Amino acid sequence: MAFSDPGAKSTSLRDHADYVSLTMEFRCNLRCVHCMIEGTMDRLEPQSDASFDNVLDEQRRNRRWRGLILTGSEVTLRRDLPDLARRARAAGFARVRIQTHGARLARPDYAERLLDAGVNEFFVSVAGSDRDSHDRIVDVKGSWDRMMAGLDYLDDKPDVRLITNTVVTALSYPLLPKMVDALSHLKRLVQMEFWTYWPMAEKDDKKLCAPHAEVLPCLARAIRRAHELGRNVEVKNFPHCLLIREGLGDTLVNDQPLLLIDPAFWDEFARNGFDQCVHRTVCRSRACLGINTAYADRFGWDRDGLAPLTEDQH
Repeated sequence: MAFSDPGAKSTSLRDHADYVSLTMEFRCNLRCVHCMIEGTMDRLEPQSDASFDNVLDEQRRNRRWRGLILTGSEVTLRRDLPDLARRARAAGFARVRIQTHGARLARPDYAERLLDAGVNEFFVSVAGSDRDSHDRIVDVKGSWDRMMAGLDYLDDKPDVRLITNTVVTALSYPLLPKMVDALSHLKRLVQMEFWTYWPMAEKDDKKLCAPHAEVLPCLARAIRRAHELGRNVEVKNFPHCLLIREGLGDTLVNDQPLLLIDPAFWDEFARNGFDQCVHRTVCRSRACLGINTAYADRFGWDRDGLAPLTEDQH
């Protein structure tokens, strides 16, 4: 059982086991500075048609999942995305989610094609808190305006759930509270996720990691503001004990849906070296991923800043 604050309410959708995720594309038309797979994008292979068919067959036979996630570097680059969604709904998936940077959603004709095909969840990457910061981080001008136009268009549609995802880096962490405010008008935004950056390498060559102690105040303000707006929140890859200290331990959710992806991805992922911490042998948390290798290489092990969770902190 994951440890959380005594008396804290559930702040996450916590439905990961109800979904299966397929990586259906490895092209992208943004140049995000924090991209984890920029060095492997050209050699990773999307899931095959046969793999997609196998998932649909499993769903028809056993109704194993409630939802399907279609993801990739930018899955809207697949011309057959509406057809994939339509087939998924016909196979018995009640929810079909796409994971996207959202730029193409600004075209009402395209957004309507997805909606007509049965896409009813949109997991949209938000990199900054305004036009300048977002476009600078994704390195394509106009991205913020297109993303926001798409979110605004979908916000008026019934049965739509919007979820945002933000990679927390040295560039983005000061922007987090303002980012929540910038999206505060979206009535269908049900969850905001904050993913602490990891470089898929042993070194943080881009200097995008940021000290946890510096990130925490901004992250905590963003979480509390999101809660005030009625949003669920999930935080990924951040020390559990620091969130506990802020009374926000229940927001750490490192669980993920079953992911079908090119096996070569996991070789790169393993380079992160998660689950390292000076308190690992005595800490009672089952949710924390500790500190990764690249972070420790730059900032050390935060020996004095971190504290092991005890039995009464669950």
